[in-house]
Amino acid sequence: MNGASREALTAARERLDALTDSTSVDATRLAAELAAVTALLDREVSLRRVLTDPAQDGEGKAGLAQRLLGGQVSGATADLVAGLVRSRWSQSRDLVDALEELANTADLTAAQKAGTLDDVEDELFRFGRIVTSNTELRAALTNRKATASAKGELLRSLLGGRADAATERLVTRLVTAPRGRSLEAGLESLSKLAAERRDRVVAVVTSAVPLSDPQKQRLGAALAKLYGRTMHLNLDVDPEVLGGIRVQVGDEVINGSLADRIEDAARRMAS
Repeated sequence: MNGASREALTAARERLDALTDSTSVDATRLAAELAAVTALLDREVSLRRVLTDPAQDGEGKAGLAQRLLGGQVSGATADLVAGLVRSRWSQSRDLVDALEELANTADLTAAQKAGTLDDVEDELFRFGRIVTSNTELRAALTNRKATASAKGELLRSLLGGRADAATERLVTRLVTAPRGRSLEAGLESLSKLAAERRDRVVAVVTSAVPLSDPQKQRLGAALAKLYGRTMHLNLDVDPEVLGGIRVQVGDEVINGSLADRIEDAARRMAS
C-alpha cells in the first residue's frame, strides 16, 4: 500500500491496538467478525467501491457501514469498520487487504494474551515447511476445484488438537480464502505479522545438524545486535548444507560455516 491507503492502515492498526488492550473486548470474536466483513467486501465489489469512493462524504460512508453491520457484528467491530471506511483509500481493494490484516492481527493478539504466540509462530513456520515438502498436500490445499468446506475438513484433520486454536483459524482462513495469493506467500505474511506482535524480526536459520541451545542463544543475540531488534529464530535442518549454516532475514541471506558464524556471534557478544 502507499499514499492514502498506508496512512489509513496505520490509523486502523492503532485503533485495533486500543480496542484489544481493553479486557472487555474478545479479540477472537473480533477476528472472526473482521474476517466475515473481509469476505463480504471481497465478494461484493460494488459495495466496496461505494465504501471507498473518494467523492462520497466520509461520515456518510461510515453511517452506511454501521447500518449494514448493525446487529450482525459487535459494536467494537462495527465501529472499527466505520473508521476504516471513513478514511481515504488509494484503491478499493486496499480496504479489503486492511480488513484481512486486522482480522489476522486480532487472532494473533488473542494468542499473545493467552501466552501462546510463540507456539503460533513456530506452528506457522513448521506448517509452511510441511507444505513445501509435501507436493500432494499442497496440491490438495490449493486445488481450485475443491470446496472451502473440504479444505477446512482436511485442515481440521491435520491441525485439530495438534496446533494452537489461533494457528488453525489463521491457516484455515488463508487456505479457504487465498484471495489470489500463493499458500507460501500467505504463510510468510502471517509469520511476519506474528513477529511484529512482539516487535521481533524473523530469521530463518538452516543448518546441516540441529543447533545446540547455547549456539541458538549466541546466534540469536548476535543477530539481535546486528539488526537492532529482538530476533525470533525459525530453525530448519537440511543435510545439503554440508556442515554449514544459512541465515535469511527478510531479503538478506548470510552464508558461512557453522563454526565461523558461531565464533562471530561470540565476538559480537563480547564487543
